[in-house]
Amino acid sequence: MKTITISRQYGSGGRYIAALLSEKMGVPCYDSKFLPKEAERHGISQEIINEFKGKTSLLYAIGVMMSEESQDKKRLTIPEKMFHAQKETVKRLAQEGPCIFVGRCADQILKDDNQLLRVYIYASDMEDRIKRIKKNKHISQEEALDRIAYKDRQRRDYYNFYTGHEWGKMENYDICLNTSVLSEEECVELLMKLAG
Repeated sequence: MKTITISRQYGSGGRYIAALLSEKMGVPCYDSKFLPKEAERHGISQEIINEFKGKTSLLYAIGVMMSEESQDKKRLTIPEKMFHAQKETVKRLAQEGPCIFVGRCADQILKDDNQLLRVYIYASDMEDRIKRIKKNKHISQEEALDRIAYKDRQRRDYYNFYTGHEWGKMENYDICLNTSVLSEEECVELLMKLAG
């Protein structure tokens, strides 16, 4: 496998798994941090990115798209520009060599790549997710639950809106790994075997 895409529930350990896998395989890992630089190349300022990133709900995206319609129908709205920048960047980086993508709808953007491994990381036990978030973010149980609900909804809405597919549906992935059953290290070992 040349490219690995990792979609994940918030608090499942997916980002850590991607980072560890990247380190062990010696390939780059791309997540939301690569987007601002690429978006600026497509004419979107950092201020706009910051404003949009704080409000990436489906309703906000639709609202922005509707409010920015102009007489020039070919003009892309800010959300469309951002997604286009992301899509072009994901394709370019995947062509440059083996790599790992975390989120960013990369599994659907690269779906025609025959050397793609599409992974979904989840935790079947909510307590496992809460523990991870409390430890990493130093927040209360209630705050962790609120953050899980918000982040999962945000990811689902974004993915569903831009890909037309259902986020987290097992048919969209080649393998789904449950971090309530497998350790993060065991997930990495399995993925290395599959990618080898």
